[in-house]
Amino acid sequence: MLRQSARRGIYATVLSALRRAGALYPCRCSRRLLADVSAPHGGVPVYPGFCRRQPVAWGPEQGRLPSWRLRLPPGPLRWHERFGAPGLLDGPGQVGDVVLRRADGFFAYHLATAVDEVSLGITDVLRGEDLWWSTGAQVAVMAALGMEPPRYGHLPLWRDGVGRRLSKRAAAEGLAGLRQRGLDAAGVIGELAASAGLVPEGSRFSARELLEELTPQRMAACLEASAAPSRQA
Repeated sequence: MLRQSARRGIYATVLSALRRAGALYPCRCSRRLLADVSAPHGGVPVYPGFCRRQPVAWGPEQGRLPSWRLRLPPGPLRWHERFGAPGLLDGPGQVGDVVLRRADGFFAYHLATAVDEVSLGITDVLRGEDLWWSTGAQVAVMAALGMEPPRYGHLPLWRDGVGRRLSKRAAAEGLAGLRQRGLDAAGVIGELAASAGLVPEGSRFSARELLEELTPQRMAACLEASAAPSRQA
């Protein structure tokens, strides 16, 4: 098992190479400032570029170091998307100059994820549809490194009976609640898979059986079928 905390040296090396290549610039915008001025373009707020043309100064000012942003060139960001919305975003307009190193010195999620995927030779990534927008930033990092992105698939999230995503933050019903409703292990797995449109309602599976059932072709067919009624409406 690999831990990102053990790969900080790799991330630092990549970040230094990008900085030497002129792909990064320092940003001293506060979170409060960005919260006041950043307007959402599609799905996420986009950095307005205040510091893009400021004099480059990497050292501390008023006791605070800058964050490091990736300078995105004009043009689209594309990736192969297997299950979610088409993999296409406008770099400057919909993604913006993303932070790769925070002002407190921590590496950003987008940097670590992109470096891991290309350095470990990952060919396919399956994850929740809530991370679809993050893909643009990660693909931008890979493009800056001259690397091709893997194939992505963004799947529907597990939801409760009224369509709300299951989340600890929202105090969603957990496994105990599902068991209290009389569902055994096979019933719980079947209900969660059905909530994502992957199997019919009332299905019962063990974890191994569900894994065997959900081939990429099967998942694509299920998701296409579940999306058809909403398109017709």
